[in-house]
Amino acid sequence: MAERLIIDTDPGQDDAFAILLALALPDVEVLGLTTVAGNVPVAQTADNARRIVELAGRAAVEVRAGSDRPILRPARPAHEVHGATGIDGWDWAPAKAPPMAEHAVDWMVRTLLAEPAGTVTVATLGPMTNLALALRRAPEIAGRIRRVVFMGGGFFEGGNMTPAAEYNILVDPEAAAIVLGAGMDVTGVPLDCTHSAPAPVDWSADLEAIGTEVGRACAGMMRFFERYGNRKYGTASRPLHDAVAIGALAWPDLFQGRRCPVAIECAGTLTAGMTVVDWWRQTGKPDNCLWLNRCDGPAFYARMADALARL
Repeated sequence: MAERLIIDTDPGQDDAFAILLALALPDVEVLGLTTVAGNVPVAQTADNARRIVELAGRAAVEVRAGSDRPILRPARPAHEVHGATGIDGWDWAPAKAPPMAEHAVDWMVRTLLAEPAGTVTVATLGPMTNLALALRRAPEIAGRIRRVVFMGGGFFEGGNMTPAAEYNILVDPEAAAIVLGAGMDVTGVPLDCTHSAPAPVDWSADLEAIGTEVGRACAGMMRFFERYGNRKYGTASRPLHDAVAIGALAWPDLFQGRRCPVAIECAGTLTAGMTVVDWWRQTGKPDNCLWLNRCDGPAFYARMADALARL
């Protein structure tokens, strides 16, 4: 069955790779992109998404801007990681078309109610504000979504913004709690999984060697994205977190994990934004998430390079 996909995103270099990968896969139909305030403000994430689909030669894919702040908290951009635009590292041409005027949450609700139940997957690559607000506005969409795949959180790896919290969850933990509590089929692609799959060292050279505009843009973004992470972690390469989440949709044979109860800490002084993973099922609560903790990195990046070369 082809994957019919809504991508909710806050590009972000790794979001850009994720979007390009999804657009390159022949068995994935991207219904549209919705954007949210996250790595950069929402107007910028929407403009970034337009630039990415146009770079891919898929300008007909529609983009809609959504929430400009988390549900209860102030916005928390990450310019120190992603640069001023969020997709620094390449000299991007201006987008030829603007995002659609309709608000992302309105479109998400309208689309999920109109499409046949069980046929649309939602991939969230940033804070889950848009999907959470859609679920609050129209709770019946929970029964219509095929599954939700989110990049976020960490259990074995802890956090990347605080000792306990990963960025996407930390920015809007209330939204993540709503999504995980809605009774949907949910797959989590946390730092546990993405950190098991760093990109090959100097992978940017392989991307450059593709010889296309997409390859050159990806090489530039990869070089920029790795600088901050390699300095912070003392590594020689970094994982493309959000692209790994799209890989989990496309190539489940490369991933390992287990179903278990997952909850979100929203109020902790030291642990706000923590993904509380009941790996050993000690709470007696029902499993609500397939929590992935391993990815075959070499195979994933080889497949992604092949896919990107088709754009």
